[in-house]
Amino acid sequence: MDLFTFDFIQFRFVDLIDILIVAYIIYRLLTLVKGTRSAQMISGLVLVFSLAFIAFWFQLEGLMWLFSNLATVGFIVLVIVFQPEIRGMLAQMGHSRLFRAMSRYEGTRIIDEISRAAVRLAELKYGGLIVVERTVGLKNFIETGKALNAQLSSEVIITLFTPYTPLHDGAVIVSGDFLSAAACTLPLTKNPRYRKLYGMRHKAAIGVTEESDAIAVVISEETGEVSIAYQGLLDRGIDRAEFRNKLAEYFKK
Repeated sequence: MDLFTFDFIQFRFVDLIDILIVAYIIYRLLTLVKGTRSAQMISGLVLVFSLAFIAFWFQLEGLMWLFSNLATVGFIVLVIVFQPEIRGMLAQMGHSRLFRAMSRYEGTRIIDEISRAAVRLAELKYGGLIVVERTVGLKNFIETGKALNAQLSSEVIITLFTPYTPLHDGAVIVSGDFLSAAACTLPLTKNPRYRKLYGMRHKAAIGVTEESDAIAVVISEETGEVSIAYQGLLDRGIDRAEFRNKLAEYFKK
């Protein structure tokens, strides 16, 4: 079905759908890279594509040959360079309403145990990092730590993060109703917004949530401050009395 015809151009309904889909994909990509190191790379890519357009428009043989030969290699390079952003986008796409409904933990015990542990660690000023696995698996990160497969409990979490105990460094990963592993190594955020503001635990909390749909709870050993990281953003300095309610809100997302 044609929406309108202008001279030799026919604009069909399917063309409108095509344009809207492409516009949405571009919008999502720009949203993902905004404020990250990839934002500068996007600017460079715009310049390269502009040069390619000029080359083919004016039939500049030398540049056309160069861009034609670099096209395949360039695509592979782009996938490698933007791997974290692509992984994050696919994770968000898979985290639909249906998947969210399926992945919500039944009952309130998990939220209660994590909340009690976080608040107590904050009171003691013990540093801690608790990562809750959701629909995107964290197996790669679990394998970097010490396997536990222990029943989730606030007492165990507090013990794990007690200073000078063997597993107090790194992150604890929660999978369902179990503590999967402790002393896990997580990727650090490369977002320049956070690079100079926070310590290693906070950067790791943000980093793991950039690459998955996990929820990360981080406790500062310097200030006793409790924060929650989700989708690459840090909700900092949450009041201890309100922490459980705030954590429950993130579990609903």
